[in-house]
Parts: sequence; structure tokens; C-alpha cells
Amino acid sequence: MSMKNQLKTAILLALLTALLLWVGQLIGGYSGLVFAGFFAVLMNFGAFWFSDKIVLMMYRAKEVTEKDQPILFKIVRDVTHKANTPMPKVYIIPSENANAFATGRSKNHAAVACTQGILNLLKEDELKGVIAHEVAHIQNKDILISTIAGTIAGVISYVAFMARWAAIFGGSRDDDRGGNIISLLLLAIVTPIVATLIQLAISRSREYLADETGARIIRSPYGLASALEKLESDAKKHPMRFGNTSTAHLFITNPFRSGGFIKLFQTHPDMASRIKRLKNMKI
Repeated sequence: MSMKNQLKTAILLALLTALLLWVGQLIGGYSGLVFAGFFAVLMNFGAFWFSDKIVLMMYRAKEVTEKDQPILFKIVRDVTHKANTPMPKVYIIPSENANAFATGRSKNHAAVACTQGILNLLKEDELKGVIAHEVAHIQNKDILISTIAGTIAGVISYVAFMARWAAIFGGSRDDDRGGNIISLLLLAIVTPIVATLIQLAISRSREYLADETGARIIRSPYGLASALEKLESDAKKHPMRFGNTSTAHLFITNPFRSGGFIKLFQTHPDMASRIKRLKNMKI
């Protein structure tokens, strides 16, 4: 199953990159393609180095010591030892929403953040399952992958926004490359939707992989399965009161729970499906 998810991620990232290059070529021919590629690399570089600091500040996360949180530190140390990864920095988010996420540009520059709500809600074995899931994200380089996917999708959306203005103010004039109002509208409306769908599909695929990898790290899927059941229920009672919905994919469950969205537009896999897969695992 893990190889299947890895292959799916590679294919989706390739599709997302191809979409960006197509957008660049549509806007400016070969020079537009080169500019789109250069812009994507530049944006990825910035996101790679600074996104962890930005998201931790966004959620008012405070770094804690072992003296502050001895049980949490014991769990994180035990899981990282089993995963053979360096000990990450540990943060607490002052929110009753029960949740957690991992961030950082590499194994040696990683952080795990837990909300106060998740510490209050879960038993020790359940919290261990959640921490294993987050350490799995670090081990699988998911922070880098999600940063790249988010950046490329963001560039496409920005170009689409500019194309909408071009369609309004100058789209009726054909140019030498055959650009017209139809191609501009296609770029402005369809491509950002496709980019978002691909980005969300990557996010869901990595969540499945982190569930599986985390369970194998601690040699048990049951703590995480039990934790997910509790988190699903708690999300409806204590939605996150601050932050940004664009970062929802970072968390183990969507902290901005809202109903009515079709599965293609969900940041996370269906919870019942995640729990079923975990309970059916053979370790």
C-alpha cells in the first residue's frame, strides 16, 4: 500500500508541474514556460526555508521543554527513537480543538505541534499513535512535498487571477499565439480548479501513507485508530478559532470542520476509511 501511495504522489506532482508549465506556455510561449518554472523554483525555495516559522506563528505555538510537558516529551522521544529520526522541537498550540501537525524543512529541522485540546482528550496510547503519524510525515518528507504542491497550485491560481483581468480588459484581441477570450477564460476558471483538485489529492494520499507508516513505527495501528475516532467527534464541538484554512492539510484532521463539500475538495481522506484501513492492517 505504501508503494502505491508513493507512486500516486509522484504522478500527481508530475501532473501539477505539467499544468504549471502549460499555463506558462499559454500565457507567454516558451519564455512564459521558462518564467513559470523559474517562479515556481523561487517560490518553493522561500516556502521551504520559512513556511515552518510562519505556520507556527500563525497558530500561536509556544515551544515547550521536557519540564513543561514530561509525558508528551517521553512519547515523542520514544517514537522518534523507534523511527530512527532526530528529536524534533515540541510546541503547544493554545486551542481546545484536538489536533496536531508536523512542520520543518528536514528531519534535522523539524517540529511537532500539539493543541492543548488533544492533550486533554487522548489517552497516552492514542497520543502516541498521533505522534507516530506526525513523525511519519517528517520521515516521509511530506512537509516538503505539501509545500511544493501548495506553491505550484498557488502560482497557478495567481496566474489565473491575472488572466481573469486580462480577459476583462483585453481578452478579445487575438495575439500571434492565437490567444483569445476562450483560452483566457479556460485558463482563468478551469486551471485553478484542476490545480486545487490535484493538490488536495496529494494531501489525502500522504495522510493515508502517514497513517500506515506511523502504525508500523510503533508496531500498532489501534492507538491511532482510536484517536481518529475521538478527533472526528471533537472537531465538530471545538473548531479552530484562529489560523487559516489554507493550512488545514497540515493537521491530522481538518481543524476547520465544515460539511457539504464533496470528497474531491476535502483536505483529508474520509475518516471512516482511514480508521478501517488502520484496523485492517497486519503488522
